[in-house]
Amino acid sequence: MKKSIQTLLAIAALGALSLAANAQPAVKLLVVDMAKLYDSHYKTVEQNAKIQADDAKAQEEVDKMNKEGNALVEEYKSLNDQSNNPTLTSEAKAKAQAEAQKKLEGIQTKQREVQGFIQNTRNSLSQRLNTFRSLMLEEISKIATDVAKRKGGTVLLDKAGPTGIGISNLIYADAGFDITEDVLKEINKDRPVSAPAAPAVAPAAAPAGAITVPGLAPKK
Repeated sequence: MKKSIQTLLAIAALGALSLAANAQPAVKLLVVDMAKLYDSHYKTVEQNAKIQADDAKAQEEVDKMNKEGNALVEEYKSLNDQSNNPTLTSEAKAKAQAEAQKKLEGIQTKQREVQGFIQNTRNSLSQRLNTFRSLMLEEISKIATDVAKRKGGTVLLDKAGPTGIGISNLIYADAGFDITEDVLKEINKDRPVSAPAAPAVAPAAAPAGAITVPGLAPKK
């Protein structure tokens, strides 16, 4: 009798384990291209357009400062020539040399101003872009997860992300498991009519200015 009870308990335990195993959902893998979703999101296009506009304004400011600096360079060259003119008196030469030195100091100050402005602009644009990218990828991930769940997916993989050796994490997946286009429709469903239609490439920071003095390297 005791053995019969033990046998029944063992069968019941096995049955419970079998039911528990059968209760687990079947695995359904889906894939998505997060890079494409980010680049094609209308908010990304709008943000890139804003950054390009700010970059263009920064470049205009750099050009203005360069023009001012180059004007100082011409004045410095003229004064320097005067200080070396053999027809001038020693007093006139000394005066020209002193004024040339002041112009040179002004040029060096302008050089530092240009470089500082460029670096600050580069840092500001980079920080803005990084913050935006982080928030957007979080938002897109949530939408992609919702779409995957509606399609019965249990695992969602990003086929855009490279591994440590530079290849995609996903070597192969049937196109039927790719929900990128479905997610793309979802994230752009609220796209304003006035939003830019084509993705824009994020610009680099304003290029370095070039205020140079003959025979003199810019001070840092």
